[in-house]
Amino acid sequence: MPQATVHLLRHGEVHNPEGVLYGRLPEFHLSELGREMARTLAEHFSERAAQGARIVHLGASPLTRAQETAKPIADALGLEIATDARIIEAENYFEGLHVTKAELLRPRHWARLYNPFRPSWGEPYKVQAARVTAAVHDARLRAIELGGDGAEAVLVSHQLPIWATRLSAEGRPLWHDPRKRECTLTSVTSLVFDDGGLVRVEYSEPAAALLPGAASTPGA
Repeated sequence: MPQATVHLLRHGEVHNPEGVLYGRLPEFHLSELGREMARTLAEHFSERAAQGARIVHLGASPLTRAQETAKPIADALGLEIATDARIIEAENYFEGLHVTKAELLRPRHWARLYNPFRPSWGEPYKVQAARVTAAVHDARLRAIELGGDGAEAVLVSHQLPIWATRLSAEGRPLWHDPRKRECTLTSVTSLVFDDGGLVRVEYSEPAAALLPGAASTPGA
């Protein structure tokens, strides 16, 4: 089986002045900074392509912020965006709320907080990892089909599904402290495959210069 790389790209900053946990809610667009981040990632992948990288497949979550992050890359590389529901944001009970300590202490939420290992307030980590991993393997095969040995694919997704997938790929426990996820806005988590198996995970932040001051409210 030829070598291939699938890059899991987190979307850019979202316009979210109310600071709610937006999850899968529709019409959460990129902010101006988020659009600049997306353009920066398009330049990053264009430079890689100019240096010989064969980036032949582009997929994105159906959510607006992921589609808007993918668009400049699609334009720069001449690719169509393949929408893939398997790489959508995680389901979350607290979607649409301000998730503060005071909110979490409301008795109506307690039944959702009993098991942080699953987690009980949303889609299980193992389910997220499984669906994104399936999308990654399909993207790998599609990249090989289109570009042959060494071809690459980009999938624009969301922080928690990307992080759960990385933990699973590296054989680490899926439960974690959300504050310690290594998956910043428009970061790239690259899964490198050879002979059909994962050989390494790489991580980079091509838009690191734009991160200071960016909003930190998570999607889920």
